[in-house]
Amino acid sequence: MAQLSKEDRLRNLHASALAEFDTVWDASRDQRLQALEDRRFYSIAGAQWEGALGEQFANKPRFEFNKVHLAVIRIINEYRNNRVTVDFTSRDGSDADELADTCDGLLRADETACSADEAYDNAFEEAASGGFGAWRLRACYEDDEDDENDAQRVMIEPIHDADTCVFFNLDARRQDKADARRCWVLTPYTHAKFEAEFGHSPVDWPKDQWDWQFEWMTPDIVWVCEFYEITETRELVHVFESLDGQEVKVAAAELKDDPEMMSQLLATGHRLVREKRMERKQVRKYIMSGQGVEEDCGVIPGRCIPIIPVFGKRWVVDGVERMMGHVRLAKDAQRLTNMLMSWLAEMSARFDTEKPIFTPEQVARHATMWAEDNVKKYPYLLADNQKDASGSPIPGSNAPVAYTRAPNIPPAMAALSQLAGVALTELLGNQEAGEQLQANISGKVMELIQTRIDMQAFIYLSNFAKAQKRSGEVWLSMKKELTVEESRRMKTVQRDGKTGSVVVNEPYYDQEQAREVVKNDLSRANLEVNVQVGPSSSSKRQAVVRQLLNLRQIEQDPQTAKALTLSIIANIEGEGLGDLNDWARMEGIRLGTIKPTDEEREQLAAEAQNQQPNAQEQYFRAAAERESADAALARAGTVDKIASADLKKAQTAETWAKAMGEEQAQQIASIDTLRGLLQPQI
Repeated sequence: MAQLSKEDRLRNLHASALAEFDTVWDASRDQRLQALEDRRFYSIAGAQWEGALGEQFANKPRFEFNKVHLAVIRIINEYRNNRVTVDFTSRDGSDADELADTCDGLLRADETACSADEAYDNAFEEAASGGFGAWRLRACYEDDEDDENDAQRVMIEPIHDADTCVFFNLDARRQDKADARRCWVLTPYTHAKFEAEFGHSPVDWPKDQWDWQFEWMTPDIVWVCEFYEITETRELVHVFESLDGQEVKVAAAELKDDPEMMSQLLATGHRLVREKRMERKQVRKYIMSGQGVEEDCGVIPGRCIPIIPVFGKRWVVDGVERMMGHVRLAKDAQRLTNMLMSWLAEMSARFDTEKPIFTPEQVARHATMWAEDNVKKYPYLLADNQKDASGSPIPGSNAPVAYTRAPNIPPAMAALSQLAGVALTELLGNQEAGEQLQANISGKVMELIQTRIDMQAFIYLSNFAKAQKRSGEVWLSMKKELTVEESRRMKTVQRDGKTGSVVVNEPYYDQEQAREVVKNDLSRANLEVNVQVGPSSSSKRQAVVRQLLNLRQIEQDPQTAKALTLSIIANIEGEGLGDLNDWARMEGIRLGTIKPTDEEREQLAAEAQNQQPNAQEQYFRAAAERESADAALARAGTVDKIASADLKKAQTAETWAKAMGEEQAQQIASIDTLRGLLQPQI
């Protein structure tokens, strides 16, 4: 089969992507439009009268008493006061995983550098109000102005109007879309901006291509799409084992491209232990318009689609994914409240006073005076008497024929006004209960009231935590491929906001394992992502302080009481308490109740070296030195005695040696004499 050219491949890809997008857009169009309507309803002035209801009140007063807005803002404030954070942990459950702590600091540094809070806040607000939000992760250079700096990091960027711009393939059923294979992110362009960026005008697009339901070009805007697609390939991987027991994985394609690699591995002591077929995922990105593929961005870092969706409330009913925020169920009650209050306001404005009714003849000559009375406030008004058949004025006939009367409020209308208020309270929650400060109510009761209100926002925080978990997984996947430089120093941010640094991919020699290893190698960061979500009470830290105070009052052990006191000081919030909080933390570290960071551990070690001993320590140290000196003196005397004894032994041995020498000389002389006597006889 002949291989397609790049142009033909991109043309087929474009047709396939737009055809599938039409199916996705058609299936989710109603849900997406409702989400957009919900967001407009609570946030834009006048949007609560859009549609048929507004047409009925076209020429009448239309007031808005937007209680839905206050309810949504409260949920958003609860989230911003207690943000959800990502925590990397080791898969084997080890507490002291240095690589996990390194990833925590690097993620917080990336979030700080790119103002990720803006992306998180925008996504949460759209999800809480309309039901759907999203943000993206993108690789970028650390310094765009430095041509020699190729180091990259991960940026977290907001996606505005995600309910009308972000789409995943219909087969993706997981809430975090981890199982998605394709993703479309739409961006509106003006005609002039599109032509300036891509070099051709949408007006010149061929007319026979419009087979799509979605309008990729309108008289005002042109839609441009970021298209992400995951491709999977299966490849054979050879696993070699080195002399020190380390495994080395080499793809069969690498061995094929480099025939000498196998010989080098075998020559260095590696042996082939097994073969394994593995799936490799790659994410390709394209920029598309209705006309075709404008740019092939190629393979992007990571193995996951870098678009993170957030749902407010989510269901799958009849095979269709459905979403909802905090606004939708309260819209009818809010509309009813606006309608009744506007009708009452109109009634009050039209019938604020009783107006006299005259015949035309009575006010014919004074019509201007009556018309200007509301402005000029005349002290009196004139009216003519009515006339009889002969044309003569009838005395006393200048009185009004009748007076206008304000209509009575129907009982049904009064009942509806009350029911509408009750419905809003039930649907949105009693927001006033948690904000009113009442006398003679304990802090515990106020905390329970706050917790009850917070439970209305818990589902949004829980779903947002799922999105944060997925974002951490995508970030780690991208970071593994971006952080490849040897001994690269990178910025980190601790949980308390303090900045630091860490060196990644740093080679060093491990004395215990007797081999060279790489420290902080992110490519080996096989970590899990965890998030914590609890009741989002704004008095959470104050509740902790109250519990610690209660424990402090009943605790008898001085050491434990000191630890509780330090925890109380560390949790107190207020202006100007930062230094006191830091002091309490350091004291807790010295006491062993708080785990120190690397910088704090180095600081404590430096303090220990430079710390001067107190008087008591100096006394004991001097006494110890005296005892050591006396012991040394005693040891010296013992050595002298031993030396004297050895000398005496040596002298004794010498005396014995001399004595033995004289005796042996006498014996030899005797033998010589005896030999001389016997010689003649022989």
